[in-house]
Amino acid sequence: MSDAMWLLWLCAGRAFFSTIVVTYSASLALLKADWGMTAGQAGVVQSAFHVGTVISLFTIGFLTDRFGAKRTFLIASVAASLSALLFGFLATDFPSALVLYGFAGLCSGGSYTPGLTLVAERFPAGRRGWAMGLFLAASSLGYAICLFASSALFPLGGWRAALIVTCSGPLIGACIGYSVLRGTPNIVHPGAGGRIGLAAIAAVWKNRPAMLAIWAYTFHCWELMGLWGWLPAYLSAAAGGGSTSVRAASLGVTLSGVSYLTSVAGNVTAGYLCDRRGRTYVMLLMALTSLGCSFAYGWMFGLPLSLLLAVAMLYNFSAIGDSSVYSTALTELVPPSHLGAAYSLRSVLGFGAGAVSPWAFGAVLDLVRGFSPSSDLWAWGLAWTVLGIGALPGPWMSWRLRRTPESGKMAGGLR
Repeated sequence: MSDAMWLLWLCAGRAFFSTIVVTYSASLALLKADWGMTAGQAGVVQSAFHVGTVISLFTIGFLTDRFGAKRTFLIASVAASLSALLFGFLATDFPSALVLYGFAGLCSGGSYTPGLTLVAERFPAGRRGWAMGLFLAASSLGYAICLFASSALFPLGGWRAALIVTCSGPLIGACIGYSVLRGTPNIVHPGAGGRIGLAAIAAVWKNRPAMLAIWAYTFHCWELMGLWGWLPAYLSAAAGGGSTSVRAASLGVTLSGVSYLTSVAGNVTAGYLCDRRGRTYVMLLMALTSLGCSFAYGWMFGLPLSLLLAVAMLYNFSAIGDSSVYSTALTELVPPSHLGAAYSLRSVLGFGAGAVSPWAFGAVLDLVRGFSPSSDLWAWGLAWTVLGIGALPGPWMSWRLRRTPESGKMAGGLR
């Protein structure tokens, strides 16, 4: 199988694996009302998924270094499929959703970190940014597919039909993965100096350029996962004039899906640019653009939906665009034997921050509405501003990385 076809099929599997990430947020406007959840509780469920993902990715990174990316990917995909189906069929209220969606997050990391490692092993540095951009673009495509499917299913079978169908995505992804990786070797890199596990984490922690990239990714995740968690609910509320109906929820989720399609373009564009203009150049360009959106977006509540959609498209394009760049940079800043450990550490910090941001967003909504129940503009405005404040240090980390001598190793000296 050619490299291009191999990557295409791996990306197709990744797209289906990714539906679980936004299946809950796609139905959030309806679930919040039917399950009687506060905004804070709704955010906690999303955060539970991210906490599970943190644990999953941390563990998966070590397993990838120890047993190889292919073997880890294939075994973990079975757990991801089963846990997603359990959530789709059995979640009935806040407590059950908290447990089951958290468990789905716990099983979800097997298609991400090993997938990045498989791409890094297959493609040389000169094409790696582009290849990783496509791999992560497939995630965004999966998010869009999930949102469009949910929107279409709401009028037909309500949120339950939407959950069942979109939670079946990982099962399809697992089948594709088993097919495409049949001829791919399982590579286990020998440990550098015999350091594995926590010793490898310590080695990464002492690697200043790698840690600057990881910290930049961490603040990026705060913003990105808050965006993923709340954009459909925000656009649904905007479509309904502050109230939520099935029609408003369907329209809001459809608009979110359209904006997620620009995430695909963001990943591909950033991957292409970082191979030609440099890693930190793209990090700074995307991070500063998305920061502007974070600070402005909530204060636009009540403006025409067409304008909200346009900004959401720019927001999604830029907020996700640098994800593949951080992943690519790490492959050039740490030895191959420590790449899984580096991804594990990055995941703990990044997804840890991302686990808190949806809850913080919802808590701000509840707090402001507690003071002024009718003040949708202030509630949404301050909630989105919280995402921007948390992401502010990210560009500073990228700028510091750009100034290190080691950044000259990235993209053939393009930094």
